[in-house]
Amino acid sequence: MSNKIKKHKKISGSQMKGLSIFAFCLSLFAFSSCDYNRRTTGWQYFDDMVTSPAYESYTPNPNFADGKTMQPPVPGTIPRGTVPYAYQKTDEDRALAAVTLVNNLEPSKENLQRGEKMYGIYCMQCHGEKGDGQGSLYVSKKYTYPPASLLSEKMMANPEGEIYHVITVGHGIMGEHGSMIKPDDRWKIAMYVKEVLQN
Repeated sequence: MSNKIKKHKKISGSQMKGLSIFAFCLSLFAFSSCDYNRRTTGWQYFDDMVTSPAYESYTPNPNFADGKTMQPPVPGTIPRGTVPYAYQKTDEDRALAAVTLVNNLEPSKENLQRGEKMYGIYCMQCHGEKGDGQGSLYVSKKYTYPPASLLSEKMMANPEGEIYHVITVGHGIMGEHGSMIKPDDRWKIAMYVKEVLQN
């Protein structure tokens, strides 16, 4: 058996120089990408990814004519999932809403519980826990005008559609709550008033 001796080719000078440059670049990349201190994130190549150029909501902003970052919505904007309310805050529309608006939700235990919860958040401070107009804001004298009692003969005769309308656009000195309470929750409050407080 003859031994074959392999002849190794010698690496040329230009190849050696190329390998040296590659090894240098590789080691430079390895050292620069590793953190040199465990308390820092290492080198930073793109500052705008770490320090955001975005403006905070309530900060001045020279990009707008009024100098504010937070801009009002475009006139006529309708939030997704909402249907524009067809009635205005007038006596005529209130009467119309009373006869045309119908609550399609069932007076189930869940709906009444949700109505009670929403009533406690948005209505109880003025109208009281029992709906008698003796809410904490009035009793504590922080609000001097007496809120309407939901237990009066007039309110007992009001259909759910009218209560829904008043919650949505307000009535008298009562402000609108349509921008704060979803339509289904307004119906559930009206249902809670009729089914629980007025019974």
